[in-house]
Amino acid sequence: MNEDRIVDIEIKLTRQEDLVDTLNKTVYEQQKKIDELEALCMALVHRVKDLVDASQQTPLNEPPPHY
Repeated sequence: MNEDRIVDIEIKLTRQEDLVDTLNKTVYEQQKKIDELEALCMALVHRVKDLVDASQQTPLNEPPPHY
């Protein structure tokens, strides 16, 4: 009886360790993806700012130079 109980506890512990490892890997992969998405968002922010700055430097209604 006592030995069966210990075996059951060891089995549960092993399953929990496996679950924790799986969850850890999942969290790691998700964090990598979050980091990639944050870098992409920052690149997009910089690109939009560059486009806004470029559009403000050139007047939209200025006649072409040949007029």
